[in-house]
Amino acid sequence: MTKDALTHLDDQGNAVMVDVSGKAVTEREAVAGSRITMSAEAFEALTSDASPKGDVMAAARIAGIMAAKKTSDLIPLCHPLPLSKVAVTLETRPDELAVDVKATARTSGQTGVEMEALMAATVASLTLYDMLKAVDKTMTIGNVRLLKKSGGKSGTFERVED
Repeated sequence: MTKDALTHLDDQGNAVMVDVSGKAVTEREAVAGSRITMSAEAFEALTSDASPKGDVMAAARIAGIMAAKKTSDLIPLCHPLPLSKVAVTLETRPDELAVDVKATARTSGQTGVEMEALMAATVASLTLYDMLKAVDKTMTIGNVRLLKKSGGKSGTFERVED
């Protein structure tokens, strides 16, 4: 890949915000995922609603939604977007002592919502960690990835997972 392929660099290699003013407004959607693994004790606290901090899953969903709305404040050169939808789902995996997080972001705009979906998935996992860290400080957050995106000039992308 050449430097010319990196859209956030100008001809001199300086970081720049991409000019999207000439792009068409299209419906755009992105879905991202992350995973947090934990001890059996933490998983039990999560799934039995025994956390002293309250409804851990609800807090994580709300945190993910709020994070998507703040993406441009945290990621340099990211455009602020009028989000029409952000949804965060959490699927417990008892056999793996894990929670799979999926975040969906939508907008009608001139640039994509991949970063918003990735931010939502990541912050939801971070919130699970925060809410359960009194029980387990060894939790691991990982497998943060774009699962799917649609809209815009580059069209549709869908990750094929094992």
